[in-house]
Amino acid sequence: MAAEEGLRTALHGTDVSFFPVAEHQDETRAAYDGVVELYASMFADRLETQPFARAMVGTFAELVRETGNLRTADLGCGPGHLTAMLHDLGLDAFGLDLSPAMVDHARRAHPALRFDEARMESLPIEDRALGGVLTRYSMIHTPPGELPALLAEQVRVLAPGGLLLVSLFGTEGPEPVRFDHKVAPAYSWPVDRFTELVAGAGLVTVARLLHDPASERGFLDTHVLARRP
Repeated sequence: MAAEEGLRTALHGTDVSFFPVAEHQDETRAAYDGVVELYASMFADRLETQPFARAMVGTFAELVRETGNLRTADLGCGPGHLTAMLHDLGLDAFGLDLSPAMVDHARRAHPALRFDEARMESLPIEDRALGGVLTRYSMIHTPPGELPALLAEQVRVLAPGGLLLVSLFGTEGPEPVRFDHKVAPAYSWPVDRFTELVAGAGLVTVARLLHDPASERGFLDTHVLARRP
């Protein structure tokens, strides 16, 4: 993608390293800690130019409001722009992120909202507490074998009837594809395989949207909206 390649070019000459998958969480955290201001400047307003993605976030927020449980977690919130968007759409939104530097930036950028550090496999949220969970490209660095555990944790914190919206990179091949992401190694997923994981976690897929971002890699922007029965 043009923006992704622009970030990679801008990172040349910095202290940021591109890590192997081993110990991926600590390495991913360190990588994002090193690019906070640059990342925020390039991506904080990106939904303004992505009508399909923006529409899915709006639909998600509308369906969460209909549940009557407005409490919503933005997992992998980064600089906090989507947490703020969810708040503006009427949700009681808060953000969680692995990167302490991202959390610090989000708190400064959006002082009225709550942001905390957390790992996605052990969320500091009680069982069945949330009306919504948003994970926008925040599980892309997770090796495929570890993804079911993250989805199970998201199901744990969702109340019955609660909604999950996941955004990820999609591929038309039969298997997940590891690729050299702009900050840390990442994976794209065949949408059918990913929705099978969603179903295996106990969720019912409500909608899925794939659209071509004209990426040089050929990945599809993929959004999967699911509900806990």
